[in-house]
Amino acid sequence: MHEEEFFVSTVLNRFIFRPIAQILGFHPHGDAVPPHLSIALVVSILLIAFAFFLRSRLSVENPGNLQQGFEVLYEALTSFMRDMIGPGAEKYFPLIGSLFLFIWINNLIGMVPGFMSPTSNINVTAGMGIIVFIYYNAQGFREHGFVKYMAHFAGPSLAIAPLLFLIEIISHMARPFSLSVRLFGNIFAEELIIGTLNRLFPFVVSLPVMALGLFAGTIQAFIFVVLTMVYLGGSVAHTHDEEVRHAVPEDMVESSGFHVPK
Repeated sequence: MHEEEFFVSTVLNRFIFRPIAQILGFHPHGDAVPPHLSIALVVSILLIAFAFFLRSRLSVENPGNLQQGFEVLYEALTSFMRDMIGPGAEKYFPLIGSLFLFIWINNLIGMVPGFMSPTSNINVTAGMGIIVFIYYNAQGFREHGFVKYMAHFAGPSLAIAPLLFLIEIISHMARPFSLSVRLFGNIFAEELIIGTLNRLFPFVVSLPVMALGLFAGTIQAFIFVVLTMVYLGGSVAHTHDEEVRHAVPEDMVESSGFHVPK
């Protein structure tokens, strides 16, 4: 990668991170904070600042174009979440929306001179994969309780329950790994190709590849949050009998003559 891609990280380390580390008693020989963490911190601060800016412009009586645009995106995303997760999926929007914006900006910011894509580092993507793993399992425990949530790993048949339980546990443990490696591999390859082209040819030659990278970075952010929705939907889903019992009043069930097992 170019030195230019590390320019922002170098400046932050020289004037902010390294002085702070020295005040705390540390004397790092290189960067006090690695480039991928420096840029990820910049992206986080920018997103937080934008959120405060957008909140200050919200209005019920006279919504602006920016607010209307985000309302359309919110409705579209929550509708998609209800299809993927089920009723009440809106409560997971803070995680899904934040993940998408954070990953999307981190994917694309590497195209800006002086920056790199933090998601081209496995440590960043692994951190997000672990967060998703902890979150969807916590929601499963919260929705069903510890015993019922662990029981769904065993399947419907007691005869093969031990084998299914082991397979499901291994499958779930592999999910943060697959999430992190998929995102890291795609963004790392994209940055490597763009960086190589910029070294070998004039900048204009790599513009088509950068346009493709813009599309690929958006798709990768979308895939990450779609898989998160799938995992959430599986962890909080109820069985068919539970759905019928919650959706239909008991007096209507009794009068219909049908029996829903307790």
